[in-house]
Amino acid sequence: MPTRLYLSLVFHNHQPVGNFENVFAEGFEKAYLPLVALLERHPTVRVALHFTGPLRDWLIDKQPDFLKRVRALVTRGQVEILGGGYYEPVLVMLSDEDKIGQMSMMSESVAADFGAQPTGMWLAERVWEPSLARPIAQAGLEYAVVDDTHFNFAGYKDDDLFGYYVTEEQGFPLNLFASSKDLRYLFPWKPVEEAMRWLRGKADQLGGDPVAPPPLALMGDDGEKFGMWPGTWDHCWKSGYMDRFFEAVAQNADWLETITPGAYLSRFPARGRAYLPTASYLEMTEWALPAERMHEITSLRRDIEREIDIKQWSDAGRADYLRSLLRNLRGGFWRGFLAKYPEVSQMQKRAAYTSRRLHALPEKNGIRREGLRRVWAAQCNCAYWHGVFGGSYLFHIRAANYANILEAEALLLDDKLRVEQVDFDLDSRQEVVVNGSPFSLVVAPAAGGALVEWDDLPSRCNLLNIMSRRREGYHVALEAAARRLDVITPEMPQWGAPDNVHTTWVRAKRLGLERELVVDWHRRAGFIDHFLGDDATLDAFRRAGYNEAGDFVLGAYQTTISAAPERAAVALQREGHVWAAGVHQPVRVEKRFTLAAGERALQVEYTVTNLSGDPLTLRFGVETAYGLEGGDTESCYLSLPSGEVTGLGAAAASESVSHYRVGTQIRRFEVVVESGQSGALWRFPLAPVSMSEGGFEQVYQGTVFLHLFTFTLAPGAAWRNTFRVKVSDLAVG
Repeated sequence: MPTRLYLSLVFHNHQPVGNFENVFAEGFEKAYLPLVALLERHPTVRVALHFTGPLRDWLIDKQPDFLKRVRALVTRGQVEILGGGYYEPVLVMLSDEDKIGQMSMMSESVAADFGAQPTGMWLAERVWEPSLARPIAQAGLEYAVVDDTHFNFAGYKDDDLFGYYVTEEQGFPLNLFASSKDLRYLFPWKPVEEAMRWLRGKADQLGGDPVAPPPLALMGDDGEKFGMWPGTWDHCWKSGYMDRFFEAVAQNADWLETITPGAYLSRFPARGRAYLPTASYLEMTEWALPAERMHEITSLRRDIEREIDIKQWSDAGRADYLRSLLRNLRGGFWRGFLAKYPEVSQMQKRAAYTSRRLHALPEKNGIRREGLRRVWAAQCNCAYWHGVFGGSYLFHIRAANYANILEAEALLLDDKLRVEQVDFDLDSRQEVVVNGSPFSLVVAPAAGGALVEWDDLPSRCNLLNIMSRRREGYHVALEAAARRLDVITPEMPQWGAPDNVHTTWVRAKRLGLERELVVDWHRRAGFIDHFLGDDATLDAFRRAGYNEAGDFVLGAYQTTISAAPERAAVALQREGHVWAAGVHQPVRVEKRFTLAAGERALQVEYTVTNLSGDPLTLRFGVETAYGLEGGDTESCYLSLPSGEVTGLGAAAASESVSHYRVGTQIRRFEVVVESGQSGALWRFPLAPVSMSEGGFEQVYQGTVFLHLFTFTLAPGAAWRNTFRVKVSDLAVG
């Protein structure tokens, strides 16, 4: 009997740039190594494998023999290696030059490691836009794997997707395979027998068409799902599930044959032409929405799915109608994250800015080549989006991306300062960018004249690498569970119990997190100018629930630039108003950022002038949020003039502070802040409540410092102060 169904299994093995060494090692031991050993035991089962560049680099360094074993599988025709962007970028956020550069780098690496040029690619997070067909084809690749969701959004039914389709962009063709959601949910979660029944059913249903190409069922999924995800090591390997599945596939070779996507492409024609809309996997399209809409659509989808479970047995017509609703329910698309999280957009625009500077260099320039490799590493996707855990809220992942950007910037560093006014983040407002010193600055005059990026090139750190506290769609679940007293924590006996369809509880790392769901009304950054009401306290300031008496935090400042190769200054001024004694009084704030070439120091001079005809008593605060990892750990510290040395994980206030030091033993530097005038120093940890695999938790981002000064100004009088901030390396040992 001829084969009636082909099966293609695609395993995407990945780790992001900057991930912890122990995570790489765990993935290797629990997922990557067992999978290759499985293939060696079952030589008749053919699959496709994808290894991202960061994982490939780790394997070369730590497990070189592993790659030799994979090469042997490729040589005997059992394994196809997929290409893609080397550092697993979301391609749509890159210039075409960087798209093609990353894909070419990966193709060259695959050929060197495995002796075969890739013909297909793994599309990171399956983020698709129609324009991608052109650069992918220009990079020499013939096909990409997307989700069935993409085709569903274009009106295709599930049974239309057992094969591949061809699309094109401006005459550049690309073949597209759809990964089956049904198959992803069957394998490895359902019993082997159930998975085989599904495959056999599709063979019987679709395998008899004499005109259409033979049907292909393709599953593309994370390799980490097979051993590294919670509970999957025992399920996949200890219980023998994977061996049983591969044995079942081999035993049914009379009607089922495994094949790699590239082999299927070379043997059989496309099922037709397809033009797909912007899409990703289903959950990503929902996560990219604003928080309220994300909650609405995920709740609606969950409610419809629950009703289908009930109605499928008692009211088939209603169940079919609900399924049609689900098919036509869709969210946003990936670029929504760049609007949702300004810090993410900042990082993406920073990498793009550096990339443009490097591409402007001669093609054979060594700095260009090495700099682009660093920028490409900074484009690793994990820090640029957030779903229900991790992603953008992971400090160490963002820090790794910035470190690579600044590694590239350091290659462009010379002895001269360069200042430019440009719409850096493409929001229709001009920013001021200063390069050339050991510090690089991005100042946003239209957003309170704040310093939104402060790069220390010697340490390769953005000192303002934080995420502000925002409303997330999943926060509703925590609030609702807290009202029901259904929040469970690690010390409770229910913590170890498995969830099921009747579960109403929510997991959290500690009780009371619902009280920490604070939303910052402005973006946390550097040198933000506050006028506090008389009743503002540290706790109210920490909780963003105080009375802001001025209109300077979000107001626009006028800008004057004075630049020379040795010294540059950015002067900002705003004439605004402050509520004082119930009257809206005019006040001017001036601040001047000054850098000297070669100096690892920033000077910020302030002048606050009373423009009213009345004496004014003002509580003026200058806020800076330093993004240093640590929290309460001993590796990071705050040293005060009193001799007190403390961690960064607690809210506190000190009086009459004129200088202090904030240090990180992890990155071996400290920030020394000096103020010409003494004042109160408020500080609190910036720790948004986020989801993780283990439940809700607070994720430390950095510490907010507020220098608070109280003074009275006569009409026309001015208050002045100068901050000087230096960064110095810590001694080793």
